[in-house]
Amino acid sequence: MIQSIYYVFILLILATSLFSVYNSFKSRRETDGARKGIYAARTNISMGAMLILIAVMQLFFFQGSSLRVIIGVLFLLIGVFNLFAGLRNHSYFGKISR
Repeated sequence: MIQSIYYVFILLILATSLFSVYNSFKSRRETDGARKGIYAARTNISMGAMLILIAVMQLFFFQGSSLRVIIGVLFLLIGVFNLFAGLRNHSYFGKISR
């Protein structure tokens, strides 16, 4: 059971990283400022989700050494910040693009 949850986390991490790369390319190629901001916000959202998933894996699926816990907590904090900033920016640029 734990092994299958581990594989689900791996698949979710891969999906969020692919979504992040896709939106990053779309953001860099876009010429319209509002749409560029929306794609950058989506990149932040997916990066935040990816970092949170990595942090959860580090904290709960492996034996807890102090270094692993510190890295997991740092990834969790950075992920939550990215997720929050991405949601805030997506809301802002979504209002502009309408």
